[in-house]
Amino acid sequence: MTKLGVWCLLCIKTTASVALILTYTMPTSTVALGGNAFLTTRPAGAVESISDTGLSNWTNANTICSAYFRMASAGSVTVGLNAYLAGSTASTVRVTINGTAFSVQLAGTTPETYPAGTINVAAAGYVKVDLQGVSKNGSYFWRSNFYWSRRGPSVYMNYTVPTNSEYFYNEVTVPVGQDPIGSYFMVNGFSAGYSGIQVKENERWILFSVWDADNGGKTTLVSKGEGVIDNTFGGEGTGGQTYLVFPWVAGNTYKIITRIRPDGAGNTLYSTWFFAPESNIWRYIATWKRPSTTTYQSGVHSFLENFDFNRGYTGRRVLYGNQWARNLNGTWSEITTGRLTGDATATNAQRMDYAGGLESGKFYLRNGGFFADYVALNQNFTRPATGEQPTVNVGTLPTS
Repeated sequence: MTKLGVWCLLCIKTTASVALILTYTMPTSTVALGGNAFLTTRPAGAVESISDTGLSNWTNANTICSAYFRMASAGSVTVGLNAYLAGSTASTVRVTINGTAFSVQLAGTTPETYPAGTINVAAAGYVKVDLQGVSKNGSYFWRSNFYWSRRGPSVYMNYTVPTNSEYFYNEVTVPVGQDPIGSYFMVNGFSAGYSGIQVKENERWILFSVWDADNGGKTTLVSKGEGVIDNTFGGEGTGGQTYLVFPWVAGNTYKIITRIRPDGAGNTLYSTWFFAPESNIWRYIATWKRPSTTTYQSGVHSFLENFDFNRGYTGRRVLYGNQWARNLNGTWSEITTGRLTGDATATNAQRMDYAGGLESGKFYLRNGGFFADYVALNQNFTRPATGEQPTVNVGTLPTS
């Protein structure tokens, strides 16, 4: 067995940095704990929070902060705290490693190393370390730094469609129990935007967004369906956003059609429709006009992401099936091959809890939850053809 020494650097004060130091025999490397720490237990009335300024206001002994790191192989892992106190002279912290608890007594205002304990890890994968304040004679237990990888990796299934494809059809199923808050199950993505289903704090959305043109030209709304809300967005680019609040249900299969076509005046029109088995009708979401763009379907893909950085420790999974593209002549072509890729958090190995491939004749994507068995990126998967061409008559799809 490989012996792996892991030292968790904690500064017990209101402003401090936190990291994991991984020691393989002699070499030592540091892993930022702030990027993978979450408030997994937060009692009612607790004031703790994690933001871009760190873990703040940790005063409640019932709050648990969980951190994760990945071991490449089985072995013995030792965890310790390199800590100092500010605002108090004594503190006790409970450190629980994969379910085994250790108590660490802290004292002093200068950094010292406090061994916590050693456990054997049976297989490669993520190790969970729970940190809980037990007692203190000052105000705070600790504060940690914040990192982008807290959100977790995003994964993509990329499709190749025939030239001059105008419509793309896809079906999405979120398995029961795989729809935590913060999930975006993006169904029909393209080079200038995306459409899919989201889980918000108190409602669920059918989302359709188109970015502004590369030269800065503004995407404008042409029309939208009943009950659809429109606005602009920013952050990861700028553009137009439309969404329908709809209580979609995990376990049901929903369908989305996206149409992309030039308008003949140097612009491209993007339209999306959504089908729910609960209502058994196609609902019109919107049409957006993007300037300085002349294209049909391109960059077609689906993706899975978590957009709530406070819930990066939760897992989610989605199935995409029965993909079809329709060309200008009205011919439908079944799309059976997908290529798995990931974002920078995945490709840089900041987080390795991602997967994708085939399941029950459909493409699947999975991320979050710090699971062990990741799937290598940049590989192709081919699902069995269904032969079930969409029965929708695109000429009668609603436009209002």
